[in-house]
Amino acid sequence: MQKKKGLSTKAVVATGIGTAVFIILFKFLAIPTGIANTQINVAQAWLSLIASIFGPLVGGLVAFIGHALNDGISYGSIWWSWVIADGAFGVLIGFFARYLHVTSGTFTTKKIIGFNIAQIVSNIIAWLIIAPLGDIFIYSEPAAKVFTQGVVSASLNSISTAVLGTAIIAIYTRTQTKKDSLEYEA
Repeated sequence: MQKKKGLSTKAVVATGIGTAVFIILFKFLAIPTGIANTQINVAQAWLSLIASIFGPLVGGLVAFIGHALNDGISYGSIWWSWVIADGAFGVLIGFFARYLHVTSGTFTTKKIIGFNIAQIVSNIIAWLIIAPLGDIFIYSEPAAKVFTQGVVSASLNSISTAVLGTAIIAIYTRTQTKKDSLEYEA
């Protein structure tokens, strides 16, 4: 039997619903920081859950599409360097989270620590490397400005995801049947 190429129906639906929720959280629950165009973004917690369940492709698409649509709706133009960085965050967190097996029904202390190391590394890559370099190369923004925004974004997104992302994944895993928890009755 030949394997089908492309996204499954489940992945397409998850991408659509995930993106819709991401946009709502990104637009209406962002908390300003006082640094230009930089806010505490609670949508990252939602993205962490979606990427943990459905993997890097869905995580990347939800973040990329959601951020692009939010920019278009909110500002009338898309800031591509940050859209790409958000998409990269979704891919990275989805890649790392595959090893958490959140659908197995357990989210142990070891998995919580692993998730938080992964999300901090993903935030650093996205907001301290990809976004500032994109701002410099695409938009010719001053390095001091964009790296300041990157430090603030990486720090606040890491804290937000540590608190809210860990909580939402822990709540989700409690709704899942634990692996090997069912007994066979003869």
